Amino acid sequence: MYILSIARRKLSTRRPARWPAAILGLSLAGGWAGAADWPQWRGPTRDGLSAETGWSTAWPADGPRQLWKFSAGIGCSSVSVSQGRVYTLGNRADTDTVYALDEKTGAVLWKHSYACPLDPNLFEGGPAATPTVDGDRVYTLSRSGHLCCLRADTGQVLWAKNLSSDLGGKRPTWGYAGSPVVVEKRLILDVGAPGAATMALDKLTGQVLWKNGKDSAGYSTLLPFVWQGQTVLASFNAAGLAVRAANDGKELAHFPWKTSYDVNAATPIVAGGKIFISSGYNRGGALLQLSAGNLKALWEHKKMRNHFNSCVLWQGQLYGFDESTLTCLDFATGAARWQQEGLGKGSLMLAGGKLVIQSEKGDLVIADAAPGAYRELARAKVLGGRCWVVPVLANGRVYCKNNNGELVCLDVSGK
Repeated sequence: MYILSIARRKLSTRRPARWPAAILGLSLAGGWAGAADWPQWRGPTRDGLSAETGWSTAWPADGPRQLWKFSAGIGCSSVSVSQGRVYTLGNRADTDTVYALDEKTGAVLWKHSYACPLDPNLFEGGPAATPTVDGDRVYTLSRSGHLCCLRADTGQVLWAKNLSSDLGGKRPTWGYAGSPVVVEKRLILDVGAPGAATMALDKLTGQVLWKNGKDSAGYSTLLPFVWQGQTVLASFNAAGLAVRAANDGKELAHFPWKTSYDVNAATPIVAGGKIFISSGYNRGGALLQLSAGNLKALWEHKKMRNHFNSCVLWQGQLYGFDESTLTCLDFATGAARWQQEGLGKGSLMLAGGKLVIQSEKGDLVIADAAPGAYRELARAKVLGGRCWVVPVLANGRVYCKNNNGELVCLDVSGK
């Protein structure tokens, strides 16, 4: 049995072409037009899509140039990139460490460590959540519930809590994996505490602002979105999908979705009042319509079973891993467009209409995001070992990481 690796300000469901520059987080850190930071899980718009342009798939025969390599320690935490710094976590000798690395060189700018069991359980173990950068602060979470608010520039601890011992949370079987989510003044997480399934803290102080719900925590990251003029949260927890008001956590709608071992790990995808959810263990996927107090399935089948890594939605098509098969589905109907074997339990993001894929065995693959057929544009072997960590493209660089914590930074700027 496999288990998860890794598993947001106000959002709308506007198409990428209409994203304002403030949301895109356009940056000059890469020194070229079209560059964009990636400050949190699933990127600036929390959907796995990047607005970055100008990057290249014209690689040398041995792949894109490696700019630097770093060993972060065991864990499936992906990277966040903001203001010239790369953030990630890893575990060595039952100690978690949060790293801030120089974007250009990979040099350690600061690190923060705390005792935390590696806890390998049918996978390598180590931290699974990805750091969240919000202004001058970075928020991190361990599998055992260590929640840290650190200064983004120095790593100084501004406040810290433990979801279990301080907030009464119930740690899921394979540990906490959902990344911290910032919505205005609130830091929100699925905690799984009795009577407090989801909890909002003051992001500046760590004080509890509200707690609501009764469901156990899953392994998915909460997704904020705007619905009927208010910011709401899609919480894909152990019992299914709950939609909650972001201001007080009140449940607005619920759709039961039971999965073997309570493993609901992929982040939901929202578009036009419709929400896509998916789970592995032969559970499948469904497109749900959200209306007042209700979630109704528009389609449901087993053609897209996201074991842990999430899909992306682009121009009406879903792209993601149906267990170990890369698959394209029509979002509206659920009809299968194509399937591609050979990438294992991989992961992906999207930039410039292209899929940026990391295979389970460490191949970096670029393919067209198009419903007609799978068309590969470039491929290179960049890592060994098992790779369940989502790749990140930011500022002309691709970051690939394996479960052992080996992180490579690759130049795809085309310069």
